[in-house]
Amino acid sequence: MKRRTLIGLGAALAASGWSVRRATAGNRYYNGPITDHFDGTRFFNPGGTPPRGFGDLLRWQWQRDRAPWPDHVAVTAAIPDARTADLRVTMVGHATVLIQAGGINILLDPVWSHRASPVSFAGPARVTAPGIAWDALPPIDVVLLSHNHYDHMCIDTLRRLHGRRAMPVLTPLGNDTILRDAIDGIDARAGDWGDVLEGGGVTARLLRAHHWSARGTRDRSHALWCSFAVDTPAGRLFVSGDTGYDRGRPYAAAAEHGPYRLAILPIGAYAPRWFMKGQHQDPAEAVTGFRALGASWAMAHHWGTFRLTDEARDDPPAGLAAALADQGIDPARFRVILPGTAWDVPA
Repeated sequence: MKRRTLIGLGAALAASGWSVRRATAGNRYYNGPITDHFDGTRFFNPGGTPPRGFGDLLRWQWQRDRAPWPDHVAVTAAIPDARTADLRVTMVGHATVLIQAGGINILLDPVWSHRASPVSFAGPARVTAPGIAWDALPPIDVVLLSHNHYDHMCIDTLRRLHGRRAMPVLTPLGNDTILRDAIDGIDARAGDWGDVLEGGGVTARLLRAHHWSARGTRDRSHALWCSFAVDTPAGRLFVSGDTGYDRGRPYAAAAEHGPYRLAILPIGAYAPRWFMKGQHQDPAEAVTGFRALGASWAMAHHWGTFRLTDEARDDPPAGLAAALADQGIDPARFRVILPGTAWDVPA
């Protein structure tokens, strides 16, 4: 195997949650009753597409046709107000978003590390610096953590946040164990799909998403993944973690808990489709999901910071613009917010 293929495989392993870990019998993080999406050892997407196996990962790596990416994209970092009276979102990068809602500061899937990887010397590196410098980050009241892949759960970042604020972290089942094992005293509050968690001045209902989880090769789907319906002083928000479109089922389930003032939806990491379709929606699917939700506004995330998949960096925003035009939706309603940029969301 060529050296560049080995390097590419290592990056893909890191990005998709694969790394070498000691084998352990049973579930590493959660012990609970069997349900329609937990078989006693692993969580799964009921009636959905299972994640691809290692053989498919190798096939993808051998056949990769990666569009070029820049090594660096300049960012002018934002300096947020300490609090905001209404609703403002500031893009930090990838899936990390600061939501300021009626005096409450919420942070989504916080990652300030240079790499989305289990190691510091390999794996996808940042193309954009964080859109808010660490020292400019306002007090955080609550973290919403959707799942445990390295581009969403960064232990170093969460440890630093805990040291500053000791805020609660609301997350699906099993992820609380990972956090407590890694960070002494962290206030990790976990729930299943359909459960309601409270903390930091917000109420969050955990909703189904079509994805998977892993921190290594021996803990695949041992922790749950989710999206959130979040009640804030500035209105109800829908916050999607990673998800495949899954025939629209995650959006149909979420629409039952609307209406939503704002939806934050992923648009990137979707190529090649034969490998990614089950777990990552593309921009056209994101627009269709936005319509099904009935949200007033939407913001795109999960693109342009870490080179995880094969599409060009600018393909997701371009695909979103095309899909909005195709579906007759005003592009002002579903926006791409660049790192370091804030958006005051209309009422």
